[in-house]
Amino acid sequence: MTETVDPSEIAKFEAMAAEWWDPNGKFKPLHMMNPVRLDYITRQIAGEYDRDLTATKPFEGLRIVDIGCGGGLLCEPMARLGAEVVGVDAAERNIPVARLHAEQSELEIDYRHTTAEALAAENELFDVVINMEVVEHVASPPAYLKACQALLKPGGLHLCSTINRNPKSFAMAIVGAEWVMRWLPKGTHEWSKFITPDELYDLLRQAGLEPVDRKGYVFNPVSWSWKISDSDLSVNYVTAAIKPEAAAWA
Repeated sequence: MTETVDPSEIAKFEAMAAEWWDPNGKFKPLHMMNPVRLDYITRQIAGEYDRDLTATKPFEGLRIVDIGCGGGLLCEPMARLGAEVVGVDAAERNIPVARLHAEQSELEIDYRHTTAEALAAENELFDVVINMEVVEHVASPPAYLKACQALLKPGGLHLCSTINRNPKSFAMAIVGAEWVMRWLPKGTHEWSKFITPDELYDLLRQAGLEPVDRKGYVFNPVSWSWKISDSDLSVNYVTAAIKPEAAAWA
């Protein structure tokens, strides 16, 4: 199986591991974006599995894996909603940070220093694969998405976000976020690795997944906030895809 981990990309996030839960630190953009990410993720899961988000633990009985979990910014809300959560990261230093914060939050989350490929090789299966802002950092997006597909039960839900590739995304995600605002260290992102929405849809289909939705995450510099957009996928965007039931026999 093709190895998808890019050591240079892992080193970038290893260097920032201790700052995951600092809302004003190097991961400030993720903290700011997290409410809209969670809104999209929870609505898609609830829709796919017919769950009532007003219930106390609406995701009870669902097994969810967050690939590239970092410090656990998405794992913890999923655990609070009742899901059985596995958090996976190829950057070893992220795992102790995530485990400690989960313990302080009195949450049971299975954090592992491993990869999507390794989990797939162990025949692990999940109802939902969360794959946020990872695909633009791997060595081989096709192999990585194939591994994510292998982790899903037939009928399971794959949620994947990344950054579009165009002049606007270069201006905002690299010049703005890294050079001007200094939200992230210079070099965190490589524009050539960004993926257009159509390209991602093609990659998902090649991996054996059926795309069913995509939305944009749009930053408003006036209100200093993010919102979900049906039409503006020009910079940050997210997709939902299903593993067809027939894939069980593939």
